[in-house]
Amino acid sequence: MVAADGGPCGDDGGRGRRAVAHWLNIFPGMKLVIWMAALLSLASCQIRPFAKRTPQDDSTDLAHLVPHGSIDSTLLIPRVITEPSVVLFWLRAADTLGADDRSDTFDDLKYYTEQVAPALEASGIKLLATNADTVYVSTPDAKRRTILLSGLDYPYGYLLVDPGGPERILTGVYADQDLMDELRAYFDLPDDSTSAQPRVTT
Repeated sequence: MVAADGGPCGDDGGRGRRAVAHWLNIFPGMKLVIWMAALLSLASCQIRPFAKRTPQDDSTDLAHLVPHGSIDSTLLIPRVITEPSVVLFWLRAADTLGADDRSDTFDDLKYYTEQVAPALEASGIKLLATNADTVYVSTPDAKRRTILLSGLDYPYGYLLVDPGGPERILTGVYADQDLMDELRAYFDLPDDSTSAQPRVTT
């Protein structure tokens, strides 16, 4: 039998089948190369260093106490306070600040918190952090009291809590001495708070 172009149909059919078979044999190898290239590209994006540090990637000795940004899912869970505590809060509304202002404010908040942390530890007062706009206080009668942190002058600051009494909210950034004065007044701390014995709670 002769094909339309004058060549034998049998020969062309054989060459065609061999070409298709060859393509099918190399196709799995090409797929592997494509997948490897895609994975390498994705990995390079993940490990690309940040040019500027932000609250989300901040890392300090108090990293487990200081909010890392309002998208930190573990800090979005409302706190339940059961003992004298200082709760450092940084709410989602703070994300509306400009990048530089947000970074500077966060650094100041973290720095002044670090300065009073030894006094809090020496006095047996917990230092906590939250991005949630609600905090619950466990009262002596086994009930919970709700404290709302949204709608304040600033979406960041400190919540001072002694479960047996009313709370106090400090909004904005407080210099360490001003913050220490507020802590002494609320928790009735001695002037030399860093050498105070741990508080005894019943």
